[in-house]
Amino acid sequence: MDAALIARQGAVSPVPSSTFSTATTLKASTSSFSFPSPTSYPPFYTLQPNLTTRAKQLTYWSQLVVSYAQYHRLFKLSLSTPPPGLFNSPTLPRSLSPSDIRLLLDWMSEPANGSKIEWIPAASRITNSETCWVYWKSLGEWADELYAWVVEETGQKGAVLTVYELREGEQTKRCAWYGMDEDLLKKVLQVLVKRGKVQIFGQDEEAGVKFF
Repeated sequence: MDAALIARQGAVSPVPSSTFSTATTLKASTSSFSFPSPTSYPPFYTLQPNLTTRAKQLTYWSQLVVSYAQYHRLFKLSLSTPPPGLFNSPTLPRSLSPSDIRLLLDWMSEPANGSKIEWIPAASRITNSETCWVYWKSLGEWADELYAWVVEETGQKGAVLTVYELREGEQTKRCAWYGMDEDLLKKVLQVLVKRGKVQIFGQDEEAGVKFF
């Protein structure tokens, strides 16, 4: 894609949907994370008016957000302090606008688009949420992985572990969920509660979790 596709005076011309049809990657100079090739095109950072092109663009953005979060082990995103580099081009002076970031995350939160984002309710009902969970694994997948580690890999069926031990214990340092936000881990544990796999005693990080 060349500069001719960007209209003069800041307007954006429709971009062929084929622009977003490749999956090659680029290396950012400040990180070993591989960015997809569309991030080298300026129009990628402005949501396109053509609905077909926009759908492909949002799909690529969704894949980028999820991959970036997984690579950097991010469980939560904040609109007020977004991760450095995620919404900025690694090779161009371009970035996705705050309004387009919110539109993207709203799109990602929809079940039809994979429910990769879940907005965390704001403290006030009259304000929009500024933070969200990012699901590079679904709650169900996290629950499966956690339960398999406790029961099958470490043989602790019937044991009572604290939320702190599961989040930051010595044994979990190599686990993908290590350092997960406490509130998110509790959502994962609630999946296991509904399955009848665990019982939770108490509150906060000292809460005990018994695995059946």
